[in-house]
Amino acid sequence: MLKQLYELAKELLGLSQDIRRHEAQIKELQSEMKTVTAAVRDLTYEVRRLRDDEVHEREKIALGVENALLRFERKLIAGETVPGREAD
Repeated sequence: MLKQLYELAKELLGLSQDIRRHEAQIKELQSEMKTVTAAVRDLTYEVRRLRDDEVHEREKIALGVENALLRFERKLIAGETVPGREAD
């Protein structure tokens, strides 16, 4: 009977130590999870910002092309010579 109580107390002590170790591991994992979550949030923000920058850059290029075409069209209407072509 004493031996069984001793074994039970020993097992309880072992389980108690396991619980403390697992609690420490859980806290460490929670801390790592917070770090990963913050990194993902930062990356998400950066990707959105880059996507917005790309959209604005494409819009600027499209407007530049449109302006060049309008200037070219205005020159054609005004009868100016177009570079690379001889006047008729």
